[in-house]
Amino acid sequence: MVYVLIILVVSILFVLVVDLYPQLNTWQSRIKIGSLSNEMLWKEKVKTISLKWLKKTPTIKVTDNNRLIIIDIFRGNYKRNAIQSWQEAALLLGLNESQKATNDAAVNASIASFVSSKLTSQGHWIVKPAEVDSVILGYALLKLDNFDFANYKPSFDFLYEMILNLKGTDGTIAYRKHTSDYRYVDTIGFISPFLVRYGLLFNQPEAVALGINQIRVFNAHGMLASHFIPCHTYNIKTNLPVGLFGWGRGLGWYAIGLIDAWSELPESHPEKEEVTQMVIAFGKMALSFQNDNGSWNWLITNRQSQFDSSTTATLAWFFAKAKAISTIATESEQAKVKALNYLKQVTRRDGVVDFSQGDTKTIGVHSQHFDILPFTQGFCLRTIFHT
Repeated sequence: MVYVLIILVVSILFVLVVDLYPQLNTWQSRIKIGSLSNEMLWKEKVKTISLKWLKKTPTIKVTDNNRLIIIDIFRGNYKRNAIQSWQEAALLLGLNESQKATNDAAVNASIASFVSSKLTSQGHWIVKPAEVDSVILGYALLKLDNFDFANYKPSFDFLYEMILNLKGTDGTIAYRKHTSDYRYVDTIGFISPFLVRYGLLFNQPEAVALGINQIRVFNAHGMLASHFIPCHTYNIKTNLPVGLFGWGRGLGWYAIGLIDAWSELPESHPEKEEVTQMVIAFGKMALSFQNDNGSWNWLITNRQSQFDSSTTATLAWFFAKAKAISTIATESEQAKVKALNYLKQVTRRDGVVDFSQGDTKTIGVHSQHFDILPFTQGFCLRTIFHT
């Protein structure tokens, strides 16, 4: 009987520790948040954390539960590998951008180590990606400087085939096989930049066309009339939008998909002007929802909703690139600066950018958990080192 009581007490204590440790750690980490007022120190701290996380990326939990999370762990509801891939991709994109500016030997070594952990010397995936979320990691690899693209072409061909296997009768790409009737805004960020860069590098014009078409068709069915505010998804059978209009990270997914695809297109490309007009239209809409403190809300149409760092970091990147368009150059530069100032204010003393919305559960069910997100860290880093 005594042994049973001891086991019971130990079990209860273990569950309490599992529940309380993350909350206590978050609380102490937020002490003196926003204290990195020195610009160079802030940049270096953000980069240092990005380097650390590329080697061992923090687990981003799926659940919003803060109690009895051991049950979610045992049930497999605590994390999902697909989420981790876009965390890694953003960190790699950010570190590559910083590397172009600093030529840091430690960053070079970290990137090389990361690549060898993902790809064989023959150019194949060590662990084959299973979801379209991983395509953005392929894009991050394709953006690396001094990278032997030809040698690693088999891994990129694999991703292209994965995308084609998700192509519907409407000519656009589904997010998952089991949601083949829906087209998610997330997918624009995951696939469009990859398709454009892959197509241009390996002379596959149909890939470029597919990447642009994914955006074009979403514009036709997934936007709020003339406001150009994206919805979470739309149904391809009814062409009706489904889910929230103005979900912040949905704007982020659209923004990075659009601006990176636009950046890849050469000026001479026949569809460059059309995509440029998309950038201008989206940029003007996003500018109208930026808060005075530089942030965007997790639901941009509700100014009382929580500020979201993931939305802010991705839109900061969008405007860092969009300032190359003369008609919105001044406003874009101002928006970027304001966004970075906000991100600095929500950076913990160790360099971790805080208050990003957690993972979405399903259509219309959005997380109310705001914490760290390597995806945000990567896009913040990518923006602050972009020239």
